[in-house]
Amino acid sequence: MTAIAENRDAAASPGRNRVRVGEPAHNEATDFLYEEAHFLEIGAFEDWLGLLDDEIRYVAPVRRTRLRDEGSEFATAMGHFEDTIDTLKQRVQRLRTKYAYAEDPPSRTRRIVTNIRVHETADANQYEVSSSLLVLRNRGDEPTFHLIAARRDDLLRRTPDGMKLRRRTILLDSAALPTHNLAIFL
Repeated sequence: MTAIAENRDAAASPGRNRVRVGEPAHNEATDFLYEEAHFLEIGAFEDWLGLLDDEIRYVAPVRRTRLRDEGSEFATAMGHFEDTIDTLKQRVQRLRTKYAYAEDPPSRTRRIVTNIRVHETADANQYEVSSSLLVLRNRGDEPTFHLIAARRDDLLRRTPDGMKLRRRTILLDSAALPTHNLAIFL
């Protein structure tokens, strides 16, 4: 079984200790996701980087359309991106240059984060968090939005500086990208 399939099965497993809506850890995780969305929407990328753990793995595997008995829809050896803290910092630095053609002028985005589910882990300072994400992206003078829908499986770690994102797997709903590029952060 692939790590992606294991993540999906684990997130759906009713036997795990789920943190209920309204409990402090759920509120903390939800607040983290909302703060992150805000930073990305206003282009505060350096503040967003401050929410990331130094050991972050930030990946979006390619989705393939497959029959049920053909295995996982998600490629294990191919992704839209597979970033670390260093590559994410480079992406942010590039956005601040005149060579970020895909984002100059910048996209206008709105992130809707919902269906947040929080699960305890063996480490009392870490939580597995799944959420649904809908990004509305508008470019230039286009009258329409590109819609990017995904499920995100995150690992959040509580630190003395607050919650940090240690791992994110972005499972896009579309097999074909509904936008020209993924130069934005999901």
